[in-house]
Amino acid sequence: MESQTSAGAIRLGFIGGGKLAGSVIRGLVRAKYCAPFAILVSEPNEAARQVLENELGISGTSENAAVAEQAGVILIGVKPAVVLPVLAAIAPQLEGKLVVSLAAGVRMNSMEKVAAAHFMRAMTNTPSAICRAATAVAKGGRTTNSELSIAREIFSAIGVVVEVGEEQIDAVTALAGSGPAFVYTVIEALARGGEKTGLDWEVALTLATQTVLGAAQLATETKLSPEELRKMVVTPGGTTAAGLAAMEKMKTSQSLIAAVEAAAKRGSEMARENL
Repeated sequence: MESQTSAGAIRLGFIGGGKLAGSVIRGLVRAKYCAPFAILVSEPNEAARQVLENELGISGTSENAAVAEQAGVILIGVKPAVVLPVLAAIAPQLEGKLVVSLAAGVRMNSMEKVAAAHFMRAMTNTPSAICRAATAVAKGGRTTNSELSIAREIFSAIGVVVEVGEEQIDAVTALAGSGPAFVYTVIEALARGGEKTGLDWEVALTLATQTVLGAAQLATETKLSPEELRKMVVTPGGTTAAGLAAMEKMKTSQSLIAAVEAAAKRGSEMARENL
């Protein structure tokens, strides 16, 4: 795929411009993946559509068929329950095209039954808006090597990309897709702890947010394991050791593991609901 479109050409089409799709679009524009006018979004909510158009300079429409007809690569960003009906309605325009679903809980074999497109799935997250996404892509039975490269190129522009089998997508949904919400809960809890021990809320929240950001960046850059990084902070009998002991007593780690497991289980349930 060329790195730039010719004037008037639509390179990427999004069906749905909600929270996740909107984050991906913002990231792609921020990364200058392609010119804003080369992105076409169909979104029935006029107010939401206008926000994307005015903020980012992309093209908008209320017609899904317009995206299916004009876009070279199509990304599906609607709610899981309506993915199959949406695809069925525009099936003739999708034939032979690369279609990447961002939806949780809708399997590719279900999508392939309603349209002769080349389907893939991509599970990403809202940090895509600032080009810090964690994305996993899974290819379908019709996916070509070229199409896999295109999908990796798109999502590499907005963060880190890994390839998984579709059977692992529910786990990715739980870890990467839902994970930011779990992290925000941790940030909030750290800040509440700071507030409870005497800090103003805004000060505590600033420090908690930066602490999580810095810790994640250090882990990324050093490639050290969490255990190794933890040892760099802990002094026997010190403050960190006391805090970790309290976390162990409250089963903090087990709670986070359980959150990922519960989210993954729900993803599997959704897949059965959307056959």
